[in-house]
Amino acid sequence: MRGCRGRLMCLPGRAIYATSDSGKMEVVMPGPKKRGMQTVVFDNPLILTSWASVVGPKEGEGPWGNDFDLIMPDYLLGEETWEKAENKMLKQTVELALNKSGLQTNEAELLLAGDLLNQLVASSFAAAELTIPFLGLYGACSTMVQALLTGAMMIDGGFFERVVAAACSHHYSAERQFRFPTEQGVQKPPSSQWTATAAGAAILQSSGTGPRITSATIGRVVDMGQSDANDMGSAMAPAAVNTIKMHLQDLNLLPDYYDLVVTGDLGKVGLAILGQLFGKEGVVPPPTHSDCGVLLFDEKQEIGAGGSGCGCCACMLCGPLLKKMTKAEIRKLLLVGTGALMSPTTSFQGSTIPAIAHAVAIEY
Repeated sequence: MRGCRGRLMCLPGRAIYATSDSGKMEVVMPGPKKRGMQTVVFDNPLILTSWASVVGPKEGEGPWGNDFDLIMPDYLLGEETWEKAENKMLKQTVELALNKSGLQTNEAELLLAGDLLNQLVASSFAAAELTIPFLGLYGACSTMVQALLTGAMMIDGGFFERVVAAACSHHYSAERQFRFPTEQGVQKPPSSQWTATAAGAAILQSSGTGPRITSATIGRVVDMGQSDANDMGSAMAPAAVNTIKMHLQDLNLLPDYYDLVVTGDLGKVGLAILGQLFGKEGVVPPPTHSDCGVLLFDEKQEIGAGGSGCGCCACMLCGPLLKKMTKAEIRKLLLVGTGALMSPTTSFQGSTIPAIAHAVAIEY
């Protein structure tokens, strides 16, 4: 090849125009980004240049209250409904994350966001006010990781340079949709989890300083026949172990490569099952692994088996976890978002709960 021509930049890992010895213009592609069965690696690791988290009063009372950017004074934020409060919470979180990077909303090229409500109304209404080009995503409680890996692929592919990844959930709006109105005071079993009122947003850029997304594993839907909507942890644990196993296998990594492997919201029940499944699947458990649903709350807060919801791992990542990375307390993090892909309709019909887990590797 004699050199790079055409309007595409000659960047490592991206398509380039080059002239062959015969004088013919050709497109030269880099090596494959996909590794193994389900994992992709990024030739130019994407930078998390800033992030922000907003949580509700109960989440702020937990062990990480000082690590969140904003704690809501109540669950309505001056709005008439919980759903409108959730829209506002997500909008504020995205604006906070952009401000930390010194960016205006019109400088964001794309917003990738999702929530638990029907038709993604929390994200859609927030996007309407932000006026950022928007793609709504639904991965249940794995949505934040789905947004991160999608944004990373879009930037690494050369389509965008500046993407916002975000997710949110609200305890009262989600409970009203998926289970029972909270006003009824329905007694919950010990396996149930508390949907977090929380949001997280991260700015992904092609350049800058900060933790890097180096690889991602796209999960498969796993359905083990569990149908109890009050026990999502046991439904999601098989998907989590499947994704962790494939990530390590695809990249030929030892379990101790990461300083911390943390799942999204398995809760205490799901985390215990995860430990059992590691042995059953022939996976050596990572020396340090935990769950955002277990970490978010204190056991004294009476939240059942732990936290859940799209905002659970979103606020933990964009709050304490990334803060620990900037302090070099964590250098290599594998975040495994877990989601129960159910709906009120399928639950009322007695269907089982399919689950999925996606993983992103963040290194600093």
